[in-house]
Amino acid sequence: MKLASAVSDLSDMESALDQCVESVTEQMGDLDVHLVAVFVSEHFAMGYDELSNMIKSRMGSVRIFGCSAGGVIGGGREVEHRPGLSITVANMPDVEMTPFHLEDSDLPDMDAAPDEWEKALKVSAEIDPKFLLLADPFSFAAGNLLLGMDYAYPNSVKIGGLASGGRTHGDNALFLGDEVFRSGVIGVALSGNVAVDTIVAQGCRPVGSLMSVTKSDKNVLRELDERPPLEVVREMFQSASQRDQELMQTSLFLGILMDDFVDNPQQGDFLVRNIIGMDGRTGAMAIGELLREGQRVQFHLRDAITSSEDLANLLTRYDNGSRSEGALLFSCLGRGEHLYGQPDHDTNLFRDKLGPLPLGGFFCNGEIGPVSGSTFLHGYTSSFGIFRPIDGP
Repeated sequence: MKLASAVSDLSDMESALDQCVESVTEQMGDLDVHLVAVFVSEHFAMGYDELSNMIKSRMGSVRIFGCSAGGVIGGGREVEHRPGLSITVANMPDVEMTPFHLEDSDLPDMDAAPDEWEKALKVSAEIDPKFLLLADPFSFAAGNLLLGMDYAYPNSVKIGGLASGGRTHGDNALFLGDEVFRSGVIGVALSGNVAVDTIVAQGCRPVGSLMSVTKSDKNVLRELDERPPLEVVREMFQSASQRDQELMQTSLFLGILMDDFVDNPQQGDFLVRNIIGMDGRTGAMAIGELLREGQRVQFHLRDAITSSEDLANLLTRYDNGSRSEGALLFSCLGRGEHLYGQPDHDTNLFRDKLGPLPLGGFFCNGEIGPVSGSTFLHGYTSSFGIFRPIDGP
């Protein structure tokens, strides 16, 4: 197994593609390319329909998988706010690849049996597939897909993101083989001698105390330890540092502990969700996730420093770096220069911690990745899929 990645910020799409193909071809040497992941900025929207043919004319009969992007990542660099095209290629000789495309109407009912999901995706759970997923945010309910896939493929990794760059239905492009889709979801199931390790950095740190949900109604949090949650936040605000007080006014989130058996939770053990509304009269909060009584939760804060520390900690804890061959990064449009005030933050940190592995990807409208064994659609997250062989050196 071998991966290679390249990126170009040339303003002409054909020239940018030539630059990337030349770079990855040099990196791969005589090895065959079995998969090409391509991400292209909205500046080249007029060329979306021609891109797959352009790649095949240069690289031969390769499997193509990718999408439009608000910013692209390749060769360990991030290209934002300007034209960009990235290619990440993989030689995976002992890996079977099964592509699929689904529209929202193709999804089985949410109470359907696992075999209905296997029929829809044309992938059996018995082959231990690992899934790469790209969806259009304007036409597809990615959350329903992830729930169904977790049910049908409970032991399979699902990683990916929502296409970006477009501003309305039909603007985004999903590239799969020779076809360009403007809606739905595309995916590639990988099976055989491949493992995909995941790192999902939500960019937050817990504050205050771990508490229990004692009263809730769907996504409305009414009581924490039998107290109105807004009362808890006001008390926490009074004892917080000046920096945390400032963050509480703009960047306060709720973290839901995903494993009830964790006694000393750390960053990465929580599913972080937005607080989308507060009721000053009752002290209740609306949360961007369904809640249930008995769940343990903790408030979280996010800023550039916290986000950097969170990613550094997760990368440091990753213990398969010596066998890794490369990675794809699905990062939120709200990260990058917007969050850190500098380019290449997450890619530089990845290289510092794991070495000069090929790294490609894009900035998403939502990121797909697992937390404590379940797969979610995230925001403000960097979700890494790191590829390595199961067998061999």
